Amino acid sequence: MLMHFNLKVLNKSSFWRCFSTKAVSLENSSGVVFQRLPGENKIIALYGLNNHKDRNALGFDLLESMREVNSILREDTKISVVILHSLVTGIFCAGANLKERFKMNDVEVASFVRGLRQTFIDIEDLPMPTIAAIDGVAVGGGLELALACDIRVAADTAKLGLVETGRGLIPGAGGTQRLPRVVHSNVAKELIFTSRIISGIEAKQLGLVNHSVPQNITKNAAFERALSLAQEIASNAPIALRCAKQAINEGIQLSIKDGYEIEQKCYEKNIPTQDRREGMISFIEKRNPNYQGC
Repeated sequence: MLMHFNLKVLNKSSFWRCFSTKAVSLENSSGVVFQRLPGENKIIALYGLNNHKDRNALGFDLLESMREVNSILREDTKISVVILHSLVTGIFCAGANLKERFKMNDVEVASFVRGLRQTFIDIEDLPMPTIAAIDGVAVGGGLELALACDIRVAADTAKLGLVETGRGLIPGAGGTQRLPRVVHSNVAKELIFTSRIISGIEAKQLGLVNHSVPQNITKNAAFERALSLAQEIASNAPIALRCAKQAINEGIQLSIKDGYEIEQKCYEKNIPTQDRREGMISFIEKRNPNYQGC
């Protein structure tokens, strides 16, 4: 899988002014940059959309690159948190690549949307916590992508919306299902029926995002807040984080009584880990834990 990427070191973005060393990255020519942060942040990964030409529009090449990164992350037990963000200033993801879509026949459109939905499901099902950092426009499929993440952080100037009905479509990559599970169904219906675009501030008020932050000069305020949040999450036991995510994601689809059984299953999965023992010992010894992910 790694043969599809070129190993390089990036130091082009102001994102890295908070690090004393450079971040090693794997960059795909079709618009995805996958990076593991250096040093003590090495258990944090960045999943960067980087297709300037098409404003990170969701076309064939970008989706193929995303599937490759999803595959890498699914198998990487050393990563505790993933930040999904954009390296295109002012844009998180502009939604579907309508130029490609217009050339498809009806059967091809249905097949493409099915594949797009599955790609987002794969992100939703990643074993580690994921954070979407929305510093710009996230409309249509772009917002559906953000909804596939566990946590969303938006700049106050960000623009978010499921705009498909205004283009003769409906949200087809999970938007009609995820949005009503994030905000009240009446609010979700209004946003989808009107194809309204809202700001990061409004998104926070509605509960669509966890945090809305004032945008900064370098236009990466959401990313910086997401990084701070990722560091806070990454200080905890990696296996416990994965078990907690599994318990929540599986249990929320069931009755609460069935959910308790899922919780028990996940708890028992975590019991034999060395990290659980380290957590107890470090508490008794009044020191910070040293988790190893095993």
